[in-house]
Amino acid sequence: MKTLLLAAVALVGALLVTTLPAPATSPEADAPAVAAVASARPAPTVVKTARVEPAVVPAPRPKPAAAVAPASAPAPFAVPGLRSEVLDLAFSAARCAQSRGVVRRPDIHTVIDYSLPSTEKRMWVLDVENREVLFHELVSHGKASGNLRTTSFSNVSMSLMSNLGLMTTAETYYGKNGYSLRLDGHEPGYNDLARERAIVIHGAPYVSPEFVRQIGRLGRSWGCPAVEQRVARELIDTIQGGSVVFGYYPDEQWLGSSRLLSCAPAGGGTVVAAAP
Repeated sequence: MKTLLLAAVALVGALLVTTLPAPATSPEADAPAVAAVASARPAPTVVKTARVEPAVVPAPRPKPAAAVAPASAPAPFAVPGLRSEVLDLAFSAARCAQSRGVVRRPDIHTVIDYSLPSTEKRMWVLDVENREVLFHELVSHGKASGNLRTTSFSNVSMSLMSNLGLMTTAETYYGKNGYSLRLDGHEPGYNDLARERAIVIHGAPYVSPEFVRQIGRLGRSWGCPAVEQRVARELIDTIQGGSVVFGYYPDEQWLGSSRLLSCAPAGGGTVVAAAP
């Protein structure tokens, strides 16, 4: 009986084993599980950033160009014996001539005041940059321009007269009057024939205080502004090479028609004349 019962239990167990389904092992069976696990993972956070446009910075407005200041005039300095109206005209003409490119050495100005008698020192050589009077000298005038004083001027060859206006110094040379300095005139009708007329600066024995004591005036040239022999070389070497030589006389026609006096206002205040 006992043997029959054990056999029955074993038979039932065998039947149960054969009817149970086998465990799933195919990859397809694993896919739902993997998908489930994947779906369970938190999705990565996608941060959307706003597109930043480059900032547009307006260009600064260009500043208006600063006005170019004119070259500053030399500070005033005293010029003994030289009248302010003569000096103003000389500097006005020199500025005008410089603006036209005919003055190569604007640092030196020579002024001759022919309204003064020849017995007075009436030539001044000025260093306008260093505010100095370099020379203050006697100077002759032409034989036909007058005796003690000048009364007539000319631009004509063989007139034996002095001329007026602005000239510039040129080259040196040795001639019958020794070491001399050629001049170029820049005022048509008044001195533009200076080179053709051989109007030059040179030393002369008739220009000296001794001559004045003997004759009562200086000797006269053929129109050249002659100076004392003792100072001629030094003065010529100082002013040669393109500096200004300005001859003044209160001639109404010249004052009213000079091209160099009209292009720049007189009275620039560059130099202040001292009382004689």
